[in-house]
Amino acid sequence: MTSASSGADMVDWDLAVATATRLARPGPEVTREQAREVVSELRRHALEAEEHVREFTGMRSSSLVSSVGTPVLVVDRPGWVKANVAGFRTIVQPLVDKLRARRSDSPGAAVLGSIGEKATGVEVGAVLAFLSTKVLGQYETFAPAAPGPDGSSGAPVTPDSPAALFDKSRPEPQPPVPGRLLLVAPNIVHVERELDVDPHDFRLWVCLHEETHRTQFTAVPWLRDHIQSEVQSFLAQTDVDPAALLERLKDAIGGGITGPGGGGDGVGTGTLLDIVQSPQQREILGRLTAVMSLLEGHADVVMDGVGPEVVPSVAEIREKFKQRRDRGAGRLDLVLRRLLGMDAKLRQYQEGAVFVRDVVDRVGMTGFNRVWTSPNTLPTKDEIHDPAAWVTRVVG
Repeated sequence: MTSASSGADMVDWDLAVATATRLARPGPEVTREQAREVVSELRRHALEAEEHVREFTGMRSSSLVSSVGTPVLVVDRPGWVKANVAGFRTIVQPLVDKLRARRSDSPGAAVLGSIGEKATGVEVGAVLAFLSTKVLGQYETFAPAAPGPDGSSGAPVTPDSPAALFDKSRPEPQPPVPGRLLLVAPNIVHVERELDVDPHDFRLWVCLHEETHRTQFTAVPWLRDHIQSEVQSFLAQTDVDPAALLERLKDAIGGGITGPGGGGDGVGTGTLLDIVQSPQQREILGRLTAVMSLLEGHADVVMDGVGPEVVPSVAEIREKFKQRRDRGAGRLDLVLRRLLGMDAKLRQYQEGAVFVRDVVDRVGMTGFNRVWTSPNTLPTKDEIHDPAAWVTRVVG
């Protein structure tokens, strides 16, 4: 952590975790018996969903993953924060190295860096606190496969945490494969109560989505490295000169940032990423957006396509969930969602699902699975909106 690195990181990750844990709103009220029941059922559904996803998609995990498995962790909101901090530290390392090299030539860099890292730690913690109430589950692609520098596995839940009303068990060591499945129990319970849907069906429905993500990465060995390479290329292009970033921010505000649906008049409508991107980064982000649209849309298609035989109330759940998504929340919540790019993520679900359904209708699931052959067979950003073009290029 930063305290041991003498200002070598961009973010005081310890402070980020502490801030997020302090600011995160408490989850719904449950008894300890109810909490144990939720954790047990989510674990069962995660295992059950694995076979449903395999049968529907025809995708199979690699032999190593099949033999040792990947962990399923049912976590509370602080647990989700801790897990994601571990992943963030892994993925932003190229940018940290770049910043460290720049600071080494600057007088007083250690003192200024320490101050900046603490400020950024608070900011990151505030963002994580907000997000920790929104996420139902995730496949943590960049979870460390080996023990961390302190000898721990990096697993997100501590058994003596007063906030950990859900998974109180001491986490097992990480297996020798990267990635783990996280299910955020308080958020799942909150949404199922808000929607007034069958809790057993809803929990399995969520597990089907997240299990699809786990299958995507465990059945396609090159996918994780490809995305990590793209993200690291994006970060390597980041200009760490504050003056340059300030100039880009001023240009964005002055000219109007135009995002999808934006008119370019007045203060811009883009996300924070839109403000700081270079032209090279926009190209990389275009490719990443296409990949994420594919992954999210594929998971949405699978969670609904497994069908009423497995989730009897799937039609009701989907309709109520869509209404909740369209309804949005309070003004501050909407602003934060916009700035953090969460609206763009929702569009990824919708556009990606349209792409997957169209391709499957044209060439079947076997033809669609050609998408997993190599990075060259992934859809481009334009092809996400033109599935016929992808079919022509890849399937023929």
